[in-house]
Amino acid sequence: MCTKQQSSKYRELALVTELRPERKQMEKKVMILMGMWAMLLVLLMMSNAMSVHGISCTEAVAAMNPCLPFLIGAQASPVAPCCLAVQNVNQEASTKEIRRELCDCFKKAGPALGVKPDKAKQLPDLCHVQVPVPIDPTIDCSKVTEDIAW
Repeated sequence: MCTKQQSSKYRELALVTELRPERKQMEKKVMILMGMWAMLLVLLMMSNAMSVHGISCTEAVAAMNPCLPFLIGAQASPVAPCCLAVQNVNQEASTKEIRRELCDCFKKAGPALGVKPDKAKQLPDLCHVQVPVPIDPTIDCSKVTEDIAW
C-alpha cells in the first residue's frame, strides 16, 4: 500500500512522463530548424557572399531571422523585431542590383527554410512596410526596376 507522499510522487512522475514526448518533439523540431538555418547560411555565404555595394544575401537572410517563426507558420503574427528587420532590409535595398540580388536570394532561401509563400506575402502589410515588389515565388527577379524598392 502506498503512502500519500509516494502516491503524489507517482502522479508527478506520470505527469512528467506524459509531457516528455511533447518536449522531445519540440526539441527535435527546433534542432532541425537550427540545422537547416545553419546549412542555408553556409550555402549562401559560399554562393553569394558579396553584394553590389550594399547588404549581401547572407546579411539579409540573417537579418530576417526574427521573422522565421511567422514565415513557417509557427506564430500567428510577426513580432516587432521581425517588422524592424523587414523595414531595415527594405531600406538597405537601395539600388536595382541589390533588389534583384535580394529577390533571387529570398526565392532560394524561402523554400530551403520552409517559408510558406502566403505568409511571406502577408509580411509587408502586417509590418506596415510598403514593398511595391510583389512577394511571390513566381516573380521574375530580372524585371525588378530602379523605381521600386524591395
